Amino acid sequence: MFPAVITALAFVVTFLVVGLVVIAAAFSGGRRDAERPRGPSRRGRRAVAVGVGVLVLLLGILVPALVIAAARSTEKAPGGVKLTAADERGREIFAERCATCHTLAAANAVGKVGPNLDQLHPPKALVVDAIQKGRARGQGQMPANLVDGQDAQQVANFVAKVGGR
Repeated sequence: MFPAVITALAFVVTFLVVGLVVIAAAFSGGRRDAERPRGPSRRGRRAVAVGVGVLVLLLGILVPALVIAAARSTEKAPGGVKLTAADERGREIFAERCATCHTLAAANAVGKVGPNLDQLHPPKALVVDAIQKGRARGQGQMPANLVDGQDAQQVANFVAKVGGR
């Protein structure tokens, strides 16, 4: 299941259970005789205390743990593309060097100066060429060799894999 679905489901189920408990308590028969009802018994108070304790543990520990576990899932980029360790490194380099100008959802980049790589979906060869030669005919838009060697290959692989997804 997707992490967002698990989080939403845990949230909905938690409040559904709390709501049903409140409704059950409101509609319980209680005492029907004319005498004034006594306060809750020791057993009743203990049951309420245990129930509240369990509810606090569930809401205070389990739900945040599920949310944190879901947020740490970085093996997939947006769109469900599986990323290798080299692709992850390409994502990091892209975020450092390219995200200020280019838009690419998989790297959480929203730059406005360069082209939107989600719309272009460039092949690897074009990305490598742009990295090596720069763009805009030397007008300072994208200088050449912002990244070189293996880093350039990793960025190109990452962009080619996730662009447009």
